[in-house]
Amino acid sequence: MKKAILIVILLVFVVAGFFGLRFYNKYLGNNVEKDGYVLIPHRAGFKQILDSIAPYIKDRESFEAVAKEKGLDTNFKAGRYHIQSGTGNKNLVNMIKAGNQTANSYRIGDFGDMYQMIGRVTKKTEIDSLHFVNDLDAVAQEKGYKNVEDLKKYFFIDTYNFFWTVSPREFFSKFETQYNDFWTSERKNKEEQSGLTRDQIYALASIVYKESGGKKDEMKTIAGLYLNRYRKGMKLQSDPTVIYAINKQTNFKEPIKRVLYKHLSTPSPYNTYANAGIPPGPICVVDKNSIDAVLNAENNNYIFMCADPARFGYHKFTASAEEHAVNAKAYQDWLNSKNIK
Repeated sequence: MKKAILIVILLVFVVAGFFGLRFYNKYLGNNVEKDGYVLIPHRAGFKQILDSIAPYIKDRESFEAVAKEKGLDTNFKAGRYHIQSGTGNKNLVNMIKAGNQTANSYRIGDFGDMYQMIGRVTKKTEIDSLHFVNDLDAVAQEKGYKNVEDLKKYFFIDTYNFFWTVSPREFFSKFETQYNDFWTSERKNKEEQSGLTRDQIYALASIVYKESGGKKDEMKTIAGLYLNRYRKGMKLQSDPTVIYAINKQTNFKEPIKRVLYKHLSTPSPYNTYANAGIPPGPICVVDKNSIDAVLNAENNNYIFMCADPARFGYHKFTASAEEHAVNAKAYQDWLNSKNIK
């Protein structure tokens, strides 16, 4: 009798273990064969979700069964999901139902054109570039601007994280918040003391950024130089503004390695060789350092600058036209020696 009871108990344990193991494998056991990212659009069907996940899992049927049991076929969140080795079906399903997607990193660089920036950004978003442009055009117009290009000052060079499903308005909102946070009362006071409008500050900061190559240690010196020229009524004569003018005409498809005399007459309100004063807007997205450089410009007497061939990326500064001519010739000779045209 006791033996029979032991056998029954053993059988119960075996059966329980068998079904327990099946339960564990079905819901909790590792069903991910390799790591990867899955994109699930807002309008995805259940089959599309299965097809997207299938390349990463071992057992599609068990995943499908759990997904249906937990209602994934009718209730899911769009997104970019990181599928990781060691994950079971239950956790995979819960991740997608909860919308626990993984953000993408975006590098906002010194784009000369907002359309360039949007084209780069939308390579990592569900929404295409045309939709992005249209929505941001609407945002610009609500703010009293003409189009998305007028929103350039709201963006700063840096690396940011956004979800694949980010909407254009959500995207802009993050930068608008950053812009508003940046303009503290201290900076607003310096803005007022500068005698410049905010648009002029951004335009000048973009020139400073381009001339400095983003190097912080020369920015305040360059800002002081251009403010000297501006306040003396001199043309700024900044090469990057000429390059920008040409790029705008060619839709940024004609790289300019060297500004030549023929380029200086390029018709554009941004060309500071052809026009006096500060350009009507920034020639690129700027970083925070370049804005601060304009607000805290070095008090110097420089009105000329020239690239220094002995220190690549840096410049020689002077208040003397004669000394500048010597510096310019040395730089032109260096360009010619390198066959840069």
